[in-house]
Amino acid sequence: MATLSATTPAFSLRKARRLVIKIGSALLVDGKSGALRQDWLRGLAQDVAEAKARGADVVLVSSGSIALGRRVLGLPAGVLSLEQSQAAAAVGQIRLARAYEEVLTPHGITAAQVLVTLDDTEDRRRYLNTRATMETLLGLGAVPIVNENDTVATDEIRYGDNDRLAAQIAITIGADQLALLSDVDGLYTGNPHTDPSARRLPLVEAVTPEIEAMAGDPVSGLSKGGMKTKVMAARTASGGGCAMVIAAGSPMRPLTAIEDGAPCTWFAPQDDPQVARKRWIAAMKEKGRIRVDAGAAAALRQGKSLLPAGVIAVEGVFGRGDPVLIEGPDGAVLGRGLVRYTAGDARAIMGKRTDAIAEVLGYPGRAALVHRDDMVL
Repeated sequence: MATLSATTPAFSLRKARRLVIKIGSALLVDGKSGALRQDWLRGLAQDVAEAKARGADVVLVSSGSIALGRRVLGLPAGVLSLEQSQAAAAVGQIRLARAYEEVLTPHGITAAQVLVTLDDTEDRRRYLNTRATMETLLGLGAVPIVNENDTVATDEIRYGDNDRLAAQIAITIGADQLALLSDVDGLYTGNPHTDPSARRLPLVEAVTPEIEAMAGDPVSGLSKGGMKTKVMAARTASGGGCAMVIAAGSPMRPLTAIEDGAPCTWFAPQDDPQVARKRWIAAMKEKGRIRVDAGAAAALRQGKSLLPAGVIAVEGVFGRGDPVLIEGPDGAVLGRGLVRYTAGDARAIMGKRTDAIAEVLGYPGRAALVHRDDMVL
């Protein structure tokens, strides 16, 4: 396993096109008082503003709602029941969203709240909805603040930690870099608190069983995620073409600190984000077929999305988010993609102009039947 300096330009946060930042509870909330760390949050906002000024899209995956809410509700220290956790999240989420709004607004940045569950990224229909919403928010210049929807999620539909949630969000939106800000400064060969010979790894080129064996347990009283969850997140992120860094988030300007050479561990991406996503789509088994006319086929080859106007036939039974084959007018397979309409609705609007979709279906649908980002030719 090779090592590499964390300041190597190939892994510079300043070069990120789309950056996801995960913030742990221990960074946001003071462990003794339970109060929000306002000064630290303002420093993070400055880093976010500078990233956006460089042209990067930024998404924050933030813990902290339960930690903030339990203080307001006067809940005891220690492990909470599911019902208590959900109640604390309901109260704390309001305060968390307001805190981000207050620190980002002075920089001219609009904050948006996005609450998700495990189901939202495992179900293809919900996945497409989440992706479309996030893409729209980023296109409008907003910074989505993402958290697990703790007020409704039960154990069966939970991520359980925001490390893995952040990795899944990074893959969903095609991010090229993910920063896990926590109370640890990287991955060590052993537990540095008990093993004096443990050394930090500047670079992990691939998540192997050996790397997984190095992961330990949580070290914070507030944080759910330990090194095991971070390594699991790294496997997801790197496999989807996203470079990931684990770094201590305690500095007042945590992203700046990483760029200035603070200790950290980078996990190298195994592929380009878009290539990895296309490969994932290409491997799916189709549930239907959509045949297009010659004009639509030419447009697809030029990188355009598939619009209903160019469709001449729809076969099969499929729902929103299902994979379909796309055929040319002669029946030759052009590619496949994730469709944004059910089979019934697709048949109803095929051959129709985009501005006629609402009249035909009775609701304003999406312009593309299959978006180019969800298609591989």
